[in-house]
Amino acid sequence: MRFSYAQSLIGLMPRLIIAKYFLIRIFMRQPTPEQNPLNLPSSGGQFENFSFTLSATDGYARAGTIVTPHGVIETPIFMPVGTRSAVKWATIDQVKEIGSEIMLVNNYHSYLRPGCDVIEALGGLHSFMDVDIPILTDSGGFQVFSLGLGMSQKSPPLISEAGKGTTSTSLLRHNSSSKSGELETYKREKSNESLAKITEEWVNFRSYLDGSKHFFSAENVMNMQSALGADIIMAFDECAPGGSTHEYARQAMERTHRWAVRSQEQWLKNEKIRAEKWLYPQTLFAIIQWVVYDDLRVESCEFISSLDTPGIAIWGLSVWESKEDMYRILDVLAPILPVNKPHYLMWVGTPEDLVEWIARWIDMMDCVLPTRIGRHGEAFSSYGNLKIWGEKYKFSSEKIPMLPGYETQISKRYSLGYLRHLINVGEATGWVLLSLHNLEYLLLIAKKSRQAILAGKFEEFRAEFWSVYPKK
Repeated sequence: MRFSYAQSLIGLMPRLIIAKYFLIRIFMRQPTPEQNPLNLPSSGGQFENFSFTLSATDGYARAGTIVTPHGVIETPIFMPVGTRSAVKWATIDQVKEIGSEIMLVNNYHSYLRPGCDVIEALGGLHSFMDVDIPILTDSGGFQVFSLGLGMSQKSPPLISEAGKGTTSTSLLRHNSSSKSGELETYKREKSNESLAKITEEWVNFRSYLDGSKHFFSAENVMNMQSALGADIIMAFDECAPGGSTHEYARQAMERTHRWAVRSQEQWLKNEKIRAEKWLYPQTLFAIIQWVVYDDLRVESCEFISSLDTPGIAIWGLSVWESKEDMYRILDVLAPILPVNKPHYLMWVGTPEDLVEWIARWIDMMDCVLPTRIGRHGEAFSSYGNLKIWGEKYKFSSEKIPMLPGYETQISKRYSLGYLRHLINVGEATGWVLLSLHNLEYLLLIAKKSRQAILAGKFEEFRAEFWSVYPKK
């Protein structure tokens, strides 16, 4: 008897289902005894797709292992930022080659272009970008408030009680009917007008691209990130200006807490839907706020830590605040952060940032700074930043100066004179090389700090860093 093609496929279905099950279990594997030699706390439990295991501590510095559906991440870790589904001036292969174990993609920019529904239709971010490492998406809250409100350090965003009511949770794509020539006109006419308005239910805002109207809510931001398919997603929050009054900062913090609860509820609903579709689970991090007020930071930390989310993010630092404020706030928070959850400090990206935040209970960090300064001719070094385009490097045959063990692929190979030439003639290769160098140096700092923590020598590592790096 001859079987039809359809009958053959039907016969294969049970085998395919079994194979898929075992593949999922492989990707969801737990850390080995070598990764958790001290049997320290883990955040496993009900979050079967995700676990965080603490392997060692040295003071407030700690080394751990995060397991996600797309791979294992050893912490502390720095995450390169692919704002628009690409790291500036680097290919995915280059990003992986320098040691990246996870990268970040921005929800706000993905929503505006090409649209979260487009990325979902093309298989989600991993398929869209052809990436096989874990991806974290931020909620887009910072971009909504900074680009939409034109936020400054002194001006709080506009508040409106209008717009209360049922929140649509199906908004996944932007309205891009405007013609290209309208952008500059829109910018000229609206340059002094706020582009966003906050309500209890959502934030109404205009695109910075063409002025088209949109809204973000806790619910639809969770839906957008579900469509993008990242391994780790962020709750929606309000990002208040650094110069906000205590009264406004409290209002914004409490609103963020309510949005965090709503984000969590929608995330749990989406997880059920994803399971029914045989999609891998996602992990939600809630975000601690607010600004530089110690009492509000502590209150927010206690509230967010009480939510049953697998991870904790800390926001509102390093954007407008001074380094002294940042150090003080994290010194306050470190003793009360939950031990069994990873701690993600958002938007930090200088060498000294990594060293000092790792010393203060932080596991994950990200920033666009390494590639931003790289494409403007500036390089990190063990002895401070170098402005490569300067006249002093015109005849230099020396390499970017790095301590032994911190040499990058770029610093080992190319002279300062050659890098200066590339930058000064506008050759894109120069932007690529300096961007990769800056990223690799931060990844090396994270890797070396982990090794020091595991060996119980973090303070020696920290002292070595500051013995040559300039204090600011």
